[in-house]
Amino acid sequence: MLSRESGATLMSAVTAFIYREARLQDEHAYEAWEALWTDDGVYWVPANGDSIDPEKEMSIIYDNRSRISLRIKQLLTGKRHTQTPQSRLRRLVSNIELMDEQPGGDISVASNSLVFESSLRDDTIWAARNEYRLRHVDGELRMAYKKVTLVNNEKALFTLSFLI
Repeated sequence: MLSRESGATLMSAVTAFIYREARLQDEHAYEAWEALWTDDGVYWVPANGDSIDPEKEMSIIYDNRSRISLRIKQLLTGKRHTQTPQSRLRRLVSNIELMDEQPGGDISVASNSLVFESSLRDDTIWAARNEYRLRHVDGELRMAYKKVTLVNNEKALFTLSFLI
């Protein structure tokens, strides 16, 4: 169990990391966002509820580390027509919680977020619960896992051609 001081220090570092990740996504800083991942990272946005098995059921996104890299390369081509011009984005992140420390030093974290997207199509608000598994790599926090459970993931969704 963490002492009060080390718990507060860890919470501060985790909160700063999550805020930075949100800013990089909002600014379309794709390469910097990609650098936040560990080599074994998994990025998952489930469809049709939050208790599905991504190996057996459809997901909106279920990317391993090489697929995350490919997704970034595709975004950087400028050929994502749904992102021409790029959506204007702003995230509000709240309810950041340290859930537990896992064997091997991974840190489980959860938060809520609202993403406001303004595009040629329309303005859209995306609400989600985010689960992270963070890990210290070379003294810096990195994402080993991120799950974004959209509140409305059981409905037909507009394209998610930006980073959710």
